[in-house]
Amino acid sequence: LHQLGLHPAMSELKELFDQEKLAFICNVGTLVQPTTRSDYFNRNHLPMGLFSHADQDKQWQTSVPQTASSTGWGGRLADLVYEANTSQEISMNISLAGKNIFQLGSHTAEYSILPSGDGSRGITGYDGSSSFDKIRRAAIRSLMEQQYQDIFKSTYADIVTASQNTHELFSQAITGAQIATPFSNTDLSQRLKMVARTIQVRQQLGLKRQTFFVRFDGWDHHDELLNNHHAMLEVLSKAMSEFQSALMELGLEDRVTTFTISDFARTLTSNGNGTDHAWGGNVMIMGKAVQGREIYGRYPQLLLGGADEIGGGVVLPQVSTDEYFAELALWYGVSPTDLPLLFPNIGNFYTPTTGAPPLGFMMS
Repeated sequence: LHQLGLHPAMSELKELFDQEKLAFICNVGTLVQPTTRSDYFNRNHLPMGLFSHADQDKQWQTSVPQTASSTGWGGRLADLVYEANTSQEISMNISLAGKNIFQLGSHTAEYSILPSGDGSRGITGYDGSSSFDKIRRAAIRSLMEQQYQDIFKSTYADIVTASQNTHELFSQAITGAQIATPFSNTDLSQRLKMVARTIQVRQQLGLKRQTFFVRFDGWDHHDELLNNHHAMLEVLSKAMSEFQSALMELGLEDRVTTFTISDFARTLTSNGNGTDHAWGGNVMIMGKAVQGREIYGRYPQLLLGGADEIGGGVVLPQVSTDEYFAELALWYGVSPTDLPLLFPNIGNFYTPTTGAPPLGFMMS
């Protein structure tokens, strides 16, 4: 048995864990197939660019670690289930972090919004009330409504028109969304507040299924790890707790699941003032549909030269991102037989026809 604890800056998440609304999965990483220390040293079926930020960041979002994928698993998910939404005017994939590969599918892309105001940005001055704004609006409408023979001009006008229409639809809906739950004045908290407001107006937008993508950068702690880690974990803990409280306010605690991903963990060894790039790490899943107050997976030996360490303080993952994501997809409503469309390597870790969940952290 292990006695495990949370960083003292994460008191809010400790409370959610005790309330059975938060769980952890230990030692998760990008894997092509179950991998041993021998496989690693012989370079058998390893992810591309294993210790590269750019490669691993993409692979957590695509769940295709052996090659460069042009789509993310959130985008492929949307390709499968988007028809559940009554309106297709706004994408079911909404990003608070701009363009990302996670939400990009063959037929689906993210709709990017901002964390403040009405969340959407239209043509500058288009909605203004001054005489000049009215003249500008009429001129823009004239340009957009023209029939162009040039296919490039026609396509550009269509895109501008669709973007402005989407902006107007979203901004009108979000104006009435008010959350009483207080949120901290950090960038992450404000982004999660906008997520909560967007969920609140899902019916006006014709959306029953949604994914949201939020980034919290700055975890590459090669230096000043203790101070930076404490400060960032405090922000993360408060923001996640505030978001869960907002979902409770909306009566949606059991219908929204929040999960974390990261390109990789950190080494067990120190470089003197921080840590370096590693592989296996831990993730969090939050929500009332989570089988909380549990730690899933096998916690590794934190021992240099031990069975789980492959050199340089790097821990070999025992749980694949495919198993982690497949369970979330099943909870979301994806058919077990469709899992290979989302996760090409899932058969190396899990047999969808068994009926049992990959890891068991979500309620059925």
